[in-house]
Amino acid sequence: MLMLILMAFVSAVVTFIFSFVIYRLSHKYRLYPAIRERDVHTKPTPRLGGIAMFLGILVAFLVAGQLPFFDIVFANPGPASAIVGAAFLIVIVGVADDIWDLDWTIKLAAQLLVAGLVAWQGVQILSLPIGGITVGSPAMSFILTILTIVLVMNAINFIDGLDGLVAGVALISNGVFLIYSYLLARETSPSNYFNLASLIAAIIVGACAGFLPFNWHRARLFMGDAGSMLVGLLMATGAIAVTGQIDPATLGRSELLPAFLPIILPFAILLLPLADFSLAVLRRLRAGKSPFTADRKHLHHRLLDMGHSHLQAVLILYSWTSVVSVGFLLFFIVKPYGFAIVFLLVGAVVCTFLTLAPLTRRQRLERRSQETSDDEVPPAFDPLDAASDTFDADSNTFDDDIPLPSKKDIL
Repeated sequence: MLMLILMAFVSAVVTFIFSFVIYRLSHKYRLYPAIRERDVHTKPTPRLGGIAMFLGILVAFLVAGQLPFFDIVFANPGPASAIVGAAFLIVIVGVADDIWDLDWTIKLAAQLLVAGLVAWQGVQILSLPIGGITVGSPAMSFILTILTIVLVMNAINFIDGLDGLVAGVALISNGVFLIYSYLLARETSPSNYFNLASLIAAIIVGACAGFLPFNWHRARLFMGDAGSMLVGLLMATGAIAVTGQIDPATLGRSELLPAFLPIILPFAILLLPLADFSLAVLRRLRAGKSPFTADRKHLHHRLLDMGHSHLQAVLILYSWTSVVSVGFLLFFIVKPYGFAIVFLLVGAVVCTFLTLAPLTRRQRLERRSQETSDDEVPPAFDPLDAASDTFDADSNTFDDDIPLPSKKDIL
């Protein structure tokens, strides 16, 4: 585990350094696009952070390739080389999109290309860890792998709408996945704890940790489509490296639930992006639009509309990711399973309360306003008034200490 932590550290340091360089160069040469209607931020901000993340990931892969601890990972250099090459291509396309706003068909074609490159070099879903079920044929394995990678890339890209959201969610979920893949390798390969999935997870954790200081609210640098698609690509390949190469039969027939975890956990850590992606696609198809049409109805937008501040919305989504990811990990490392079930249930209840808290507060304020005389009814809570916004522009929250004008004042 120490060597994996070292790779995460290398990735973090290099990403942090290049994030600073790109931030300075972007402002010096005005390398930032105009603000779009669906954007939450109000100040033009550079979107080239994905370049810094790629450089951190690239250096970490190069360093790992020189260490004897990872000889088993690079014994067949094809998969690792394909992943780095695919990452480079998707970053190029992402940067072009961040600067010129490419048509969605071009981005989809690029995603299919890089996914095909990874699958062609052997990172494929060869079997599903449910009783060792083998995927029907090589062609089916190839197609399923491509679809999975494209799905995850778009899912991660879709939630990239708030400062620090993708970086934090990826940091949490890949941190959990790193622990899981490492422990799984210890059980299935006692002689060597290092594998491609663990290395990818460690490098993603480092890249996100190095980038997050520049992306925390209020962000000085965005990862852009280059960064979000890069993170999605690596998360997908890491998950596939586990689900396609670990035979659950080696865990023992008595360990039924852990045998299912290689396929459950990767989806669990991606629950938030996949849920947002699925809702967005259904919403747009129902409206007769392309599933890749941009809108302002993602989960993070809805949290803001409910009354959460920018930071609160991000922390709530972090909480949901942590509860689901850690909860399913506990099924693998803690017995009896009742502890994991209790953790998931309690965590879900707490997260639900935090998510819905602004609605309860809004109802309380509405009720209080209805109990006052007509002259004292705050216009923001009087349904008969076309009230002006009474939000704090910086926090998107109601301020109870600011006295609101009465109807007489407005008239």
